[in-house]
Amino acid sequence: MKLAVAAAILLAPLVHAASPAPAQVQVVAREYSFALSRLHVKAGSAVIELANFGQDPHDLRLQRVGARHVAGLGVVAPGQRADLSLRLAPGRYSLWCSIANHRQLGMHAVLVVTR
Repeated sequence: MKLAVAAAILLAPLVHAASPAPAQVQVVAREYSFALSRLHVKAGSAVIELANFGQDPHDLRLQRVGARHVAGLGVVAPGQRADLSLRLAPGRYSLWCSIANHRQLGMHAVLVVTR
């Protein structure tokens, strides 16, 4: 019995190490800027939250530089939040608001994903 308890104690840290929590990044949207809670994350599962602290609706698009696929969230109303769950490969990612000319007005940012 003591051996089983000792084995469970030794294996417990391995279970947690095998499934790390997803990286979390908050993107705060205001007229007309994006502010990221962190600029670098590790590759793997991630949750990106768009928090609209502005007075206008905003959305979020995300694309790894050099890739074709664009991920994103639909329109988020003022005062609301939405989450995007995805797996991120290493690289630089462009984030922007695709509504009207918001990107040109400054609603863009870069997230770096490392190994």
